[in-house]
Amino acid sequence: MDELLAIGEVAARSGVSVPTVRYYETRGLLSSVRDGGNRRRYPRSVLRRLAFVAAAQRVGLSLEEIAAALGELPESRTPTRADWTRLSRTWRARVDVRIAELERLREDLDGCIGCGCLSLRRCALYNPGDQARTEGPGSRWLRTARTAPAPSGGSRRACEA
Repeated sequence: MDELLAIGEVAARSGVSVPTVRYYETRGLLSSVRDGGNRRRYPRSVLRRLAFVAAAQRVGLSLEEIAAALGELPESRTPTRADWTRLSRTWRARVDVRIAELERLREDLDGCIGCGCLSLRRCALYNPGDQARTEGPGSRWLRTARTAPAPSGGSRRACEA
C-alpha cells in the first residue's frame, strides 16, 4: 500500500478538492482501490490523469468526452507523449474554433458589446417581438452576427455606433 496515495494527498498534489476527486471517480475518470480500513487509495498515475483532465477541460471538452478519451488508455499507466499527441490531435480543431470566436469577440468589444444600442435595428442583438424565442434559450445571434443575415432581413453585423 506504500505505492498508493490517500485521497487527501491526491487532492493536495493535483490542486483539486477531495470531493472533486471522488466525483471524477464516480464519472469513471479515475479509479481507486480500498485498503483494509475501506479508505480510497490511488496509484501515482492518477496525478497524470488529473492533469490530463484539467488540460482537456481548458480545451473545452466535456467530462463525457474526457472519459471517452481516457477510456482509450490503459488504466494501469500514465499517458505517454504519443498517447497525448494521438488524443489531442482531434482537439486542435476545437481550439482553432475557440480562437476564431475570441477574435470575433475582440473585434466587437468596441462596437456592439460596449455601445448599449440594443434598441437599434442595426444591432446584432436586436430582437423585435421576441422572435428569437423560437430558437431556444440563450443568445445565439451575436455568435453568428458576422456570418448570417438577421431573421427580419436586416444585417446582423455588429453595430457601428
